[in-house]
Amino acid sequence: MAAFLYRIGRLAFRRRWTVALVWAAVLAAVGLAGITAPEAEEEPFSMPGIESQEAFDLMEERFPGAAADGATARVVFVSPNGEKVTATENKKAVEAAIAELGDGTQVASTVDPYESGAVSEDGSTAYTTVTYKVDAAGLTDASRSHLDKSLEHARDSGLTVEAGGDAMEDMGGPSGTAEAIGVSVAAVVLLITFGSLAAAGLPLLTALIGVGISLFAITALAGPLGLADTTSTVAVMLGLAVGIDYALFIVSRYREERAKGRAAQEAVALATGTAGSAVVFAGLTVVIALAGLSVVGIPMLTEMGLGAAGAVVVGVLIALTLVPAFLGFWPNAILTRKDRKARRAGGTPRETRKVNGGTRWASFVLRRPLPVLLAAVAGLGALALPMTDLQLGMPGDEAKSTQTTQRRAYEALAEGFGPGFNGPLTVVVDAKDADDPKAAAETVSERIVGTEGVVSVSPAQFNESGDTAVFSVVPTTAPTDQETKDLVSSIRGDRSGIESAAGATFEVTGTTAMNIDVSEKVQSALVPYLLVVVGLAVILLLVVFRSILVPLKAAAGFLLSVLASLGAVVVVFQQGHGADLLGVETTGPIMSLMPIFLVGIVFGLAMDYEVFLVSRMREAYVHGERPAQAVTSGFRHSARVVVAAALIMIAVFSGFIGDSDAMIKMIGFGLASAVLLDAFVVRMAIVPAVLALLGERAWWLPKWLDRILPRVDVEGEALTRPAEPEAEPAEKDLARA
Repeated sequence: MAAFLYRIGRLAFRRRWTVALVWAAVLAAVGLAGITAPEAEEEPFSMPGIESQEAFDLMEERFPGAAADGATARVVFVSPNGEKVTATENKKAVEAAIAELGDGTQVASTVDPYESGAVSEDGSTAYTTVTYKVDAAGLTDASRSHLDKSLEHARDSGLTVEAGGDAMEDMGGPSGTAEAIGVSVAAVVLLITFGSLAAAGLPLLTALIGVGISLFAITALAGPLGLADTTSTVAVMLGLAVGIDYALFIVSRYREERAKGRAAQEAVALATGTAGSAVVFAGLTVVIALAGLSVVGIPMLTEMGLGAAGAVVVGVLIALTLVPAFLGFWPNAILTRKDRKARRAGGTPRETRKVNGGTRWASFVLRRPLPVLLAAVAGLGALALPMTDLQLGMPGDEAKSTQTTQRRAYEALAEGFGPGFNGPLTVVVDAKDADDPKAAAETVSERIVGTEGVVSVSPAQFNESGDTAVFSVVPTTAPTDQETKDLVSSIRGDRSGIESAAGATFEVTGTTAMNIDVSEKVQSALVPYLLVVVGLAVILLLVVFRSILVPLKAAAGFLLSVLASLGAVVVVFQQGHGADLLGVETTGPIMSLMPIFLVGIVFGLAMDYEVFLVSRMREAYVHGERPAQAVTSGFRHSARVVVAAALIMIAVFSGFIGDSDAMIKMIGFGLASAVLLDAFVVRMAIVPAVLALLGERAWWLPKWLDRILPRVDVEGEALTRPAEPEAEPAEKDLARA
């Protein structure tokens, strides 16, 4: 591996113009394809293999056209000062508002609450549903402005008027603020790390090129493959993250080789052969983790995982080819100021084994490995404890800020009609084989309305064939309450008796039931996913490090950090401790996809740090250093760069914490805390402590297994050679140019 990549780096340096032009052509080609590609149609959320999805599919089949994806706005009217919305003046104001709402050019229909019975028992609240001819993404600015103005005019009458529904969602897409913050912080961190504008700018430039290629490619494929917007969002986030990291390690190793007195071409080749090998295997672990999301069986997660994995592959290829080519254009500009001065004075920079922060920290841990290990494990264990209280769900309008009209509409409906009104269940009765379909549907309805926890059941609506009925069930509790989940389980648990009495089958669906089913599916898939991903990564690390214990230690450390980060998410977003500091106004269940999403992304990044840090220790050990010396050498060369990479990741993810959406806040906080814990506690404390305690045993591998495993030479043993003399005249001319 090292020898092959050595040749790749050397060739990229010598043919730098060709490499740069090839990548420019690739960027131009995919850019043109992405710009000219037809706009992708928004694919509905789908979750194969769960009852609520099967019921929804049955509705699509039996009620063709009824499940149209037109946007809706549910407008709530609350009378002032104890008055009733049925009072003459208030009724006139409501009817005028509904008439104005119905005048929109894209409005399909509105519903009169006084005719449909959408008035609360105490007469204080009424609501209407505005249905549009297009989905939320298709609403024009004029339609959104008309909706907002209609609400304002209705408020002028003295009524409290709020609105929810997907028509109220901001469809403007991501603002790019989080990415801008991440890039800005990355630039500062890189500048501090390298002390050179050129060295700091090169990883940013190559990462942005990689992100551009990935983003345009996903945009071009979005239409034919039906990819969701989240696919490109995650690909950009991870492509930027790993693109900076991988270039950072190549550039850092290049400067190290130049400090040994090697010529630029040889230094590039050696950096690509050694650090490039670590990049390849680190990238493979990330790809395994992301592609492994396909195991869960959720199409959206599969798309996100494969899209992000593609972005990581692009990042690896750019690090191995374009970074060496750019180093060929600016061989000396990348160096430290001290090294550049030495070269201008006609001298040769000399490698110094100075004591830096990495060696001082490694020495501290090596002197007291057991206390450091126990303290780190105890701290992560304490953070992970709240995980035992984890509740999964899909937060809706109740999780939005109280400053939003959607949140206020949610609360007004809950107060006027009961908390369960915001999350009704939909029951689909398949009476195709029943002797009397209407009687069958009525029997199912009567049995369900008698279930504890049910407030009411709406009249059944039949399809044109008269063989399928649909009705709504309003629970007594809110959509995210445990009691609502128990109610769904209770109704489904009584299925056999109800179906036997009715002579027809039924299924439960609706947004609330869908969220419950998704949460259960994700929970059941988490363990198999972990087994597949961690198992494959352990095998890969076994090949890289040729050790039994190092890969197992890496996997155990990752599990500690991800459990601790999930515990921190539970503490803030579910239990509410410190929620005010992050602007979280409402606590509740953790987003269903959060644990598996967090595991997939953080596992890949965690293994990045593991490979980069421990591969330098392995390299030192293979080249003759004692285990303790190897740990110190690894920290001397890699600790500063790993810390810089982690700070960049934390900055990128932390940018999302400032988002107004509670789910985005949760994702940003979870990822940032996971990287913080993994990089600074697991990799910087637990890893050296465990290696210090294991000593020679850390690198033990049975002889029979050593014979079976392929040799990839990540540590670059085949490349060991004495330092070359100062740069050739041609290189000096290039540097002056």
